[in-house]
Amino acid sequence: MRVAVGGQRAWGGTAAADGSLTPPPTSDEGRSDKMEKRKPPMGAEPSHVDDWRGVTLSRIRQLIVQADPGVLEERKWRKPSSPDGVPVWSHEGMICTGETYKSHVKITFAKGASLEDPAHLFNSSLDGNARRAIDIHEGEEIDEKAFKALIRAAVALNGVTARRS
Repeated sequence: MRVAVGGQRAWGGTAAADGSLTPPPTSDEGRSDKMEKRKPPMGAEPSHVDDWRGVTLSRIRQLIVQADPGVLEERKWRKPSSPDGVPVWSHEGMICTGETYKSHVKITFAKGASLEDPAHLFNSSLDGNARRAIDIHEGEEIDEKAFKALIRAAVALNGVTARRS
């Protein structure tokens, strides 16, 4: 059994001095404001993005869920310019993040450099050894079939078999 500093087990429970175990909390008690885990609600968007960028990010969210119904969405990296945090999608490891900027929406794949991209969706962060990104500008459409294939490939790279839809 691995026990981390402070008696906190790696899975979130605690270990007492006598070796007894207490499971992790099941409520929001003790949960950090920096990360909120939840299944992605269809169409839900951060409160500060109510223009084309919010619509685009909402559609990306729908495509991700269609490609992998078992995906988990987390909100990380809350700050004044992004009070709701950055959506991070994962399934046995990070798949991608979705960020809104003034002129575009950026979808960054954590292991994008390891993914086949026959439709050439990746158009940003092309020089790195790990990540690749897709910048979507106002009025641009994304190839939905190719995007879902990228999501499935990222999930498979994490060691999970995603169902097709």
